[in-house]
Amino acid sequence: MPKIITISREFSSGGRELGKRLAEELGIPCYDRQIIDMVAEKQGLDKAYVANMSEKDIKVFYSSTIGRGFTSYNFGVSQSLLIANAEHNLIKELASKGDCVIIGRAADVVLKEFNPLNLFVYADLESKIKRCKERSEEKEPLSDRKIKNMCRDIDRCRANYREIFSDTKWGRRESYHLCINTSGKEIKKLIPALAAYVNNWFE
Repeated sequence: MPKIITISREFSSGGRELGKRLAEELGIPCYDRQIIDMVAEKQGLDKAYVANMSEKDIKVFYSSTIGRGFTSYNFGVSQSLLIANAEHNLIKELASKGDCVIIGRAADVVLKEFNPLNLFVYADLESKIKRCKERSEEKEPLSDRKIKNMCRDIDRCRANYREIFSDTKWGRRESYHLCINTSGKEIKKLIPALAAYVNNWFE
């Protein structure tokens, strides 16, 4: 049974770092922003354009007559939805090759037929603010209020994006196999225990 692990995460919770470190510990590929690069190359689009495509705009163009799925789209749908479809097809292609960690893009829903282990990473606001400030450049300091708004807006976009493709709710514990609270934790110290959990799960 292939080890397919998906990582859903709150903004600035450390989910991306956790996914990359976990993949490294397990010795398997991790796909995150590489998906954007691959889709951009396949579609002949600029990488920055694909990366900046707003997830929250997709709902406007998604027809209620289609139902929830990935294969049927109306003529003239937004570029956002077409890119999402391309990403989902690529995610399935990557998973079909074997063990991997895939971060974001509703991969847990997209890969349901692959029986992945679905993780959700979250943290309290204080930890998110601290982590975000540590990552920001000194010449562009972020205020606590701005970070708080970013967390709210980005997480809302992620929830809306998932809602298009699944009846299950983003961030709700029943939607995942394991929820990981990174509040006040150093991500790398969580990895050995998490890797052991993953190996036991797939046994």
